[in-house]
Amino acid sequence: MSELYQSLSHSKWDCKYHVVFVPKYRRKAMFYEIRQALGPIFHELARQKECRIVEGHLLADHVHLCIEIPTKYAVSSVIGFLKGKSAIAIARQFRGKQRNFSGENFWARGYAVSSVGFELEAIKRYIREQDAAEQGGQF
Repeated sequence: MSELYQSLSHSKWDCKYHVVFVPKYRRKAMFYEIRQALGPIFHELARQKECRIVEGHLLADHVHLCIEIPTKYAVSSVIGFLKGKSAIAIARQFRGKQRNFSGENFWARGYAVSSVGFELEAIKRYIREQDAAEQGGQF
């Protein structure tokens, strides 16, 4: 098999997904400081789930990710983990909360996902060109 595929003990895989999600009420909540902090937060959280962010772009009112997820994890559980833990990190760093996060909802409930397949370069280009005039949002 090609070097394109990753290995687990009983499988070879290449699973990449294009994911889009938004802040609650589609608020333009991701301004300069939050945008700078979210890139490293997403990369670290993805690493914890043995995933890899191939491409990402943060706009003021939504996030685009191209993420590689091993077959042993459900896409919904990984995206739920990323959204939940990043919301807690935002609450801690930017809102002064240290505990009791009930009711802390930074992200809206849903997300959009599609499998990338063999169109990886087209998806990466699409994510990069989301907001060409806006600099600093890529991670």
